[in-house]
Amino acid sequence: MKNPVGLPTKTSSSCEIMPIIVHLDVMLAKRKMRSKELAELIGQSEQNISMLRSGKVKGIRFDTLEKLCQVLECQPGDLLEFVRHDQSASP
Repeated sequence: MKNPVGLPTKTSSSCEIMPIIVHLDVMLAKRKMRSKELAELIGQSEQNISMLRSGKVKGIRFDTLEKLCQVLECQPGDLLEFVRHDQSASP
């Protein structure tokens, strides 16, 4: 299903497993920083940070990723991990 601007939307019947894992919680804990502080520093809402932390996003803008890396003093690979479907299903 596509929305009026042509972007894919998630339907309630979709059960896709996102192969990208977001490790924002880990980096926040390592930096002893709260989501609210991070949101203020990168110019995002607390809700956007919460959605990112929970993995409920379909994408992230490069400029947002850049700000996250600058503030958290990390690399994109510290925040994002690709897991193959066959790896995520294994015990």
